[in-house]
Amino acid sequence: MPDKEMDIVIAGGTLVTMSADAEIIENGFVGIKDGLITRTRPNDEKIPAWSAKETIDGSGCIILPGLVNTHTHLPMVCFRGMADDLPLMEWLNNHIFPAEAKHVNKEMVYAGAVLAMAEMILSGTTTFCDAYFFESAVAEAALACGMRAVAAQGFADFATPDNPKYEKMMAAADRFVNRWKSFAPMITPAFFCHSPYTCSPKTLVNVKTAAREAGILYLTHLLENQDEIKTIEKRYGKNPVRHLYDLGVLDDWSIAVHCNWLTKEDMEILADTGVGVSHNPESSMKLAAGIAPVAEMLRRGINVGLGTDGCASNNDLDMFREMDSAAKIHKVISLNPTLMSAQTVLQMATIGGARLLNLDNMIGSIEEGKRADIIMIDVNQPHLTPLYNCHSQLVYAARGADVKTSIINGKIVMNNRKLLTIDLPKAMETVNRIAEKIISQ
Repeated sequence: MPDKEMDIVIAGGTLVTMSADAEIIENGFVGIKDGLITRTRPNDEKIPAWSAKETIDGSGCIILPGLVNTHTHLPMVCFRGMADDLPLMEWLNNHIFPAEAKHVNKEMVYAGAVLAMAEMILSGTTTFCDAYFFESAVAEAALACGMRAVAAQGFADFATPDNPKYEKMMAAADRFVNRWKSFAPMITPAFFCHSPYTCSPKTLVNVKTAAREAGILYLTHLLENQDEIKTIEKRYGKNPVRHLYDLGVLDDWSIAVHCNWLTKEDMEILADTGVGVSHNPESSMKLAAGIAPVAEMLRRGINVGLGTDGCASNNDLDMFREMDSAAKIHKVISLNPTLMSAQTVLQMATIGGARLLNLDNMIGSIEEGKRADIIMIDVNQPHLTPLYNCHSQLVYAARGADVKTSIINGKIVMNNRKLLTIDLPKAMETVNRIAEKIISQ
């Protein structure tokens, strides 16, 4: 391919590729054509001039793959700060579930998702995995905003805002998959069973069977807090992981979210079945739900990605803050400062997250042939000076507000902190109006 045909060229800066050999290229060069990365190399002044429709000066920046948020509930930005400083079950049963039953509709879901995507793009996330009601509205918002998404239709054994009749949920799920599986390349459908304590064995098995038939991911909250263990043992005479294992729903197309109370036997089951885990440390810290044994899971070969959870329990979608928390919380509980290195955590937020979502053949690293999901961090700032180690600087010092430019699928969606696919004032105004209705009722 002639170099002059490139759409975008990024010249200069430090290229943190997140490739298998952890290559870092000083004064790097990235060429992008038709949404693909076509060139990654040093920006050698001796080579012929590069021609592109748009050239971005990367000097003074760290260039790295876009961050992958492996678990969230985007429309819950509408409930941000509504019910804080509460135990998980009280927060969920007395505040969140009632609010969702009263206020969640397609319009609210779309508006909340758009605002959440603005927050994510501004803080460096280019791919997310969402699970909520009216999930088609989230997928539609992702299309409009230009984000890459795994959109998971939710299930529970009670009437939900988008499916007031439980017996019709599977038919609605089939329509969801049929609509999105081949319609939009940047949208990947999935199924999400809320948890083993809100989904019956029949629901867990039926949804997994449908997911297998469709060839899509199956997600569930698992062992977020200790109460779940008592609940499942009382109902079924076994712990939650063994319960799911005996139902036959665990395999390498399953993702367990949280996993704060895994035993050694649980981890053996997850490793043997190929189940991946989405680690959401800040949400679990805020709800005092527990801390997942991530270092041990990684040692056993379990694939672990990083997620923020929803804004009602976090309360932000900044993956840089999530990385910082993930690295530090495991050091302090183990009293081992060498545990969860910056490079390990950055891998969880990029290529590890992509691998968890079965997208690592497309995204998660800056390599030729992959989709161009790239972010640029402005390091010419006091809190990022001096720069000795890129991994450490990104995990321990950088924040979402340092992201200068974001490219998704070869399209610039933010340039110099200006969103190009989202009307931010309008998005904020719309969610504020929704919040006024929530407060007044």
